[in-house]
Amino acid sequence: MDDPIIIGEGVILDVRPASFLTRGVALIIDYVLYWLVVVFAIFLASEYIFTFDSTYGGLITGIVLMVVLFVIVPSVVENLTKGRSLGKWAMGVRVVRDDGGPVVWRHSLIRHTVAVLEIVITAGAVAIIVSLFNQRGKRVGDFLAGTYVIRVRNGKSRLHQVLMPQRLVPWAQAADIAKLPDGLALNVRQFLSRAPNLHPHSRESLGAALAEKVSAFVAPAPPFAVSHEEYLAAVIVERGNRDLDNELRRREMAASVRKQIETLPFS
Repeated sequence: MDDPIIIGEGVILDVRPASFLTRGVALIIDYVLYWLVVVFAIFLASEYIFTFDSTYGGLITGIVLMVVLFVIVPSVVENLTKGRSLGKWAMGVRVVRDDGGPVVWRHSLIRHTVAVLEIVITAGAVAIIVSLFNQRGKRVGDFLAGTYVIRVRNGKSRLHQVLMPQRLVPWAQAADIAKLPDGLALNVRQFLSRAPNLHPHSRESLGAALAEKVSAFVAPAPPFAVSHEEYLAAVIVERGNRDLDNELRRREMAASVRKQIETLPFS
């Protein structure tokens, strides 16, 4: 996992930084569209724009055009789409905060205001140099805003369903399985989802490492030899079933207590 984001609940988000090339193509797509929108708007309002004095009309129009094109429009689009834009959507990336949360107006305004200096005026030279010297590929605007561009592939990446190995059902139901740390549980699910596509050596070594970590929360061990993947699948499914049962019982108890509170003492 490349430079993971850990949110407040302790869950690790498996995200990877978008490459500079990907971000560059997304930016080009966006800027082309923004230019088309602004040029069309100028065409519609041309009779009003050119009523200014010729000495200052061009300067004022140029400043307004730059602010609208490179700051206002990108900020509005980024906020309405929760860190996306048409270019970012096409390239499968999203802007998020450093903690993995969605960006707000403050983040977008800082990012795109600084972009005028480091991308537009310097033709991207400053952004390229800065992004090459950090793991997340952040430019100056990202550092100042506390943001991060990640690859999401349009949100289609999902964990596959993990199934309980039938021969381990009796053992799993009788075993003492403590609650796994959120990060470890997520790593196990990700490994089981991707195992068929891994190199055999990597698949074996990763499975052994995860099984060793999980074994600290499980007793006793299976009564017969099983593969690492079978062991991990049995533990994660059984632990999930128990957590679900506990949550259902908690809700039933809460509903019962709430009913008693609402009826006493005037029932």
